[in-house]
Amino acid sequence: MGNHHTKLTAQERDMIAIWIGGGIKLREIARRLTRSVSTISDEVKRNNYQGNYVAIHAQSVTDERKINARRRHPLKDKATYAYVLKKLKCGWSPEEIAGRLKRKEGETIICHETIYQFIYAEKNKEKKLFEYLPRKQKKRKKQSGRKVHKSRIPDRVSIHQRPDVVNKRLVFGHWEGDTVEGRGHKDRIHTEAERVSRIFAAIKVDAITSELAVIAQKKIFSVLPEKARKSTTLDNGKENHLHSQLKEINMDTYFADPYSSWQRGTNEYHNGLLRRYLPKGTSFADLTQEELDDIVWEINNRPRKCLDYQTPQEVFDSYIRCSDST
Repeated sequence: MGNHHTKLTAQERDMIAIWIGGGIKLREIARRLTRSVSTISDEVKRNNYQGNYVAIHAQSVTDERKINARRRHPLKDKATYAYVLKKLKCGWSPEEIAGRLKRKEGETIICHETIYQFIYAEKNKEKKLFEYLPRKQKKRKKQSGRKVHKSRIPDRVSIHQRPDVVNKRLVFGHWEGDTVEGRGHKDRIHTEAERVSRIFAAIKVDAITSELAVIAQKKIFSVLPEKARKSTTLDNGKENHLHSQLKEINMDTYFADPYSSWQRGTNEYHNGLLRRYLPKGTSFADLTQEELDDIVWEINNRPRKCLDYQTPQEVFDSYIRCSDST
């Protein structure tokens, strides 16, 4: 005789109450319902009301348990909690964690807002989980940009002359560049971000000069296949005066309008990610290129919503493989 693996129904609970009232033994009730004796015994013990088994009470208690189970916080699931905490410690945002879980499991496991609520819940205050968030604060502060150098850049090509396929991110290999300053404007990092894959690159430079900037750009781009380095869009800083030297590696250069950092939004966003590790006012004097490479690796291996929660490294590698096969 096979045992059912489904939950007891309201009708079965009615029959159990009637048969118990008629003096029928639990073993016989189990036989009549084609259930195991333990199932019937557990049901009677769990839903006992003032020494008796009442079907209406039993069903009501069971329904309440189901509701409470649905209300259970997703982070109380040990596996989910462990995954969320691990990725928070890696610097992933709640949205990146939730999106990656959905991509991994094929369905929504947890909402990013749920993670935020859990982090900032009063009962979790002592855990200080907010310290794992990228900005470690509730409110985001408006970031102020670097002033534009007003001298004329030779052979400057406006962003308005950039092909539409680049503007719409339809072609791989077009980048945006900038320089991030350390404390006292003494140390700098040149950064580049590819517009399609969102891969990020950064090279430490000793000063904001056009000579050092173009050397850094060549270090970044010269190791890439030609299809992965078609152009870069820059700001109007003095470090970009020698931009035309990138023609040596077959790269075009475009320039955003003055005071229009939003036109290089991909790079600005990634500079913001870099600032999570190296906040404004941080000295880069003791920062090594190896340490900077570790930061960049973490940024490139974090899932992005705009990439359907793939990582920039995964998308970049797929384009490189595609280039190699053609």
